[in-house]
Amino acid sequence: MRIYGLTGSIGMGKSAVAAMFRREGVPLFDADAEVHRLQGPGGVLLPAIEARFPGTTGARGVDRAKLGAAVFGDPHARRALEAIVHPAVRAARAAFLRRHRARNFVILDIPLLFETGGQTGLAGVIVVSAPAWKQRKRVLARPGMTAAKFRQILRLQTPDAEKRRRADHIIDTGTTFTATRAQVSRLVACLGAQTGR
Repeated sequence: MRIYGLTGSIGMGKSAVAAMFRREGVPLFDADAEVHRLQGPGGVLLPAIEARFPGTTGARGVDRAKLGAAVFGDPHARRALEAIVHPAVRAARAAFLRRHRARNFVILDIPLLFETGGQTGLAGVIVVSAPAWKQRKRVLARPGMTAAKFRQILRLQTPDAEKRRRADHIIDTGTTFTATRAQVSRLVACLGAQTGR
């Protein structure tokens, strides 16, 4: 089984592209969705998060605004949160790979793939990208987002140009939805041909 990584900076359309891969029948592990599950109501990570960041959890799980405020701009706090979350996500990913071991290829959706060295051991990396002006427009349309917060997020992420340079495959979402979907279909066919899917 070949394992490919899917990544892209904030506002590049990675979630939409991930959904397109799923519609093509490709098993895809979504690290962000797993984090939401682990931190949601009854999530197994709630006690550890509450102990380290008091007042950030409740009956509905993690209060993302409070937790975000507790770690935003504080590298030490962010590393402490990652030390709680990352091992659980790795365990869930390992279980996903075991479930799909009979498939010729799968995709791991990893937002901070290059930032965390997650590309090691992958058969290839798929980067979702769009023009900077479109990225900015998408991100600033999000509730609660500000230009300052957007700049801070970008500082924590590998620049898009660097991701594109290191990519094995690029999906351009700066075009129409239909054109993006066609790119995904072509790539699935290509990867399937390479792996004998």
